[in-house]
Amino acid sequence: MIPKNSSIHALISLCLCFLSFTYGQWKPAGDKIKTKWTEQIDTKNILNEYPRPLMVREQWKNLNGLWEYAITRKGESCPTNFEGAILVPFAVESSLSGVMKEVGSERELWYQTTFEVPLDWKENNMLLHFGAVDWKADVWINDILVGSHTGGYTPFQFDITPFLGEGHQKLTVKVWDPTNDGPQPRGKQVKNPEGIWYTPVTGIWQTVWLEPVPKKRIRNIKTVPNLDRGTVSVYTEIEGAVYGDIVEVSVLDAGSLVSKAKARVGMEIELPVKNPKLWSPETPFLYDLEVKLMTDSKETDKVESYFGMRKISMKKDAFGIVRMQLNNKNYFQYGPLDQGWWPDGLYTAPTDEALEYDIVKTKELGFNMIRKHVKVEPARWYAHCDRLGILVWQDMPNGDKGPQWQNHDYFNGTEFKRSSESEKIYRTEWKEIMDYLYSFPSIVVWVPFNEAWGQFKTEEIAEWTKSYDPSRLVNAASGGNFYRTGDIVDLHNYPGPAMYLYDAQRVNVLGEYGGIGLAVENHLWKPENNWGYVKFKNSKETTNQYIEYAEELKKLVKAGFSGAIYTQTTDVEGEVNGFMTYDRKVDKMDFPAVRKVNLEVINSVGEK
Repeated sequence: MIPKNSSIHALISLCLCFLSFTYGQWKPAGDKIKTKWTEQIDTKNILNEYPRPLMVREQWKNLNGLWEYAITRKGESCPTNFEGAILVPFAVESSLSGVMKEVGSERELWYQTTFEVPLDWKENNMLLHFGAVDWKADVWINDILVGSHTGGYTPFQFDITPFLGEGHQKLTVKVWDPTNDGPQPRGKQVKNPEGIWYTPVTGIWQTVWLEPVPKKRIRNIKTVPNLDRGTVSVYTEIEGAVYGDIVEVSVLDAGSLVSKAKARVGMEIELPVKNPKLWSPETPFLYDLEVKLMTDSKETDKVESYFGMRKISMKKDAFGIVRMQLNNKNYFQYGPLDQGWWPDGLYTAPTDEALEYDIVKTKELGFNMIRKHVKVEPARWYAHCDRLGILVWQDMPNGDKGPQWQNHDYFNGTEFKRSSESEKIYRTEWKEIMDYLYSFPSIVVWVPFNEAWGQFKTEEIAEWTKSYDPSRLVNAASGGNFYRTGDIVDLHNYPGPAMYLYDAQRVNVLGEYGGIGLAVENHLWKPENNWGYVKFKNSKETTNQYIEYAEELKKLVKAGFSGAIYTQTTDVEGEVNGFMTYDRKVDKMDFPAVRKVNLEVINSVGEK
């Protein structure tokens, strides 16, 4: 522990006075539409659900809430006077932050708050976790720089044990995010949002939390089910282990032991799962997992997790069409393009109920899949997909620029050439995203590129992705420049479905279509400037057009499509082509009618 510092503690006292005043002053900023969950915001209890469902420990402390903030010119030192309160973890441009200000590439965003370490945690090491910060974050504890991180979509942590003092601790964070002035992955964010491009998201946008851990501990676990062998493999990363330490893994079904195995640290542990209960959208069964670290027969650390026994693969059917299979049966994957944006929180759902809501509505519509479009969600979103039963195609968020787009033929042009910095950023962040999401059973397809946005070295990236995770399919370029690589050829066509390219050796899918627009008065982000690929005046017309497209899609399933994605789950900013309005208050189509035709589409491909 470091000694007390009078200047630090004086500043902490001022911070506490400031925050006690501002708790009663916070309110959503701006006059844009909002979801019903905005009314449920409690600044002292923000997203208080456990943030890491694949590796659970009993003790943790949520640091979300009202912090101080300031925006300074890039390169300036930490301000002595902050501008006001910001509600973490909502991006500074969002309404729920209480700020709703732009930052940009020429300025930096500063945060400051204080926290206390519970007395009964003092014998542990202390980890400070950030769910996600967009884009570059520098972190200080009690004015000591403890670490930096770049990447806007993955969690990171620092062991802050040596830098803690007595009593209140001061936490300072500086963030720089160049949005589309930089080459980094950013998805749909641009500094001048218009059309299909949306508001920037700068700073902390997922939960910040504290965790007490033993010095010798489990750092990460990875699970890989093997349906054909009837086993699950568990890989662990251990911090501070020595030769002779043992990892013990138990598989449980509703508390009953299925199998148990031990191995020395660093070894793969393969456990039998006899007569496995299969995971699928229809039966999303999850086995529990308990992982212990043992030293001299004594438990040093323990985490709880889960996994699903499922297999994603592809195989030619009786007509020579390559079909996607789930658990060794033909399975048509059908779902919406899901952007994951919120009118009040932008990248961040207002509550965990809100985070789950879009998945529930997707299931209500009869879909069995979601394409998570150029965004990565908090871990709890994927856990909801696992529990509720929905397949996920995971996009890599796009960044940098794009080459010539030749989406109706195999590409014969020149690919986009990234700078060495841009390429390094892409490779680093794509690997981190895959590592972060590797063990969620709902994810069945990786999508490295979308529509030639920043698409480069396609064959190399696709082959690396497949070799890094051979258990899933790779959709190398969704609607982009097509190469004979990966497992899938993915066509985009608006508004109606169409098959203009076919590959007899790979899975063929319609990665985007539809975009039927309906502007609902009083539920619009931009009342005077909204659009859809086609627009109608009422729910009946919109539903009828959706059904007409679905009937066309049924014929194309017979012709060779093994999956399809409709644009989109909700309206987003100026786009009004969602099944729901952006505020999630209006279902814009006849959901029972849509569900009926969706199930017909899904069932139009046989199981064998």
